[in-house]
Amino acid sequence: MRYHNITKDDMLNGDGLRVVLWVAGCGHHCKGCQNPITWDPNGGIPFDDAAKAEIFEQLDKDYISGITFSGGDPLYEANRADVTALAKEIKERYPKKDIWVYTGYEWESVCDLELMDYTDVVVDGRFILAQRDVTLEWKGSPNQRVIDVKKTRARGEVVLFGEK
Repeated sequence: MRYHNITKDDMLNGDGLRVVLWVAGCGHHCKGCQNPITWDPNGGIPFDDAAKAEIFEQLDKDYISGITFSGGDPLYEANRADVTALAKEIKERYPKKDIWVYTGYEWESVCDLELMDYTDVVVDGRFILAQRDVTLEWKGSPNQRVIDVKKTRARGEVVLFGEK
């Protein structure tokens, strides 16, 4: 896996104060994407032990709520295995921290991936520039959903984050 950046103390890409891993590689190429530089799967730099240590150093802090995987697309085929392995390791090491995943894929096509076993919230769907709405929390267009993974799996129907 390759990545472009690790953002610390982020408040825009999930609930609470977070660390964000911006992975390289995306096949959606949404018009108006904020991060087209992350589309190239060969862009950025290799994710290595130093990058992992940087993430763990942030997650060690009590005030950090969790990690968000964004990009690019963490569910881009070339990223899936590495993101899943990292999410599993994070969930085992930090069981009280939450994991958010941003993806251009819709929930129905990724709900059975192993990564979802470790994910708390998925923001799904392609960004649609014609529907852009800067007032929306944690998403760019209203077609995207902020999904509570555990409640959704338990009920067998999509439950949005914050719904009871």
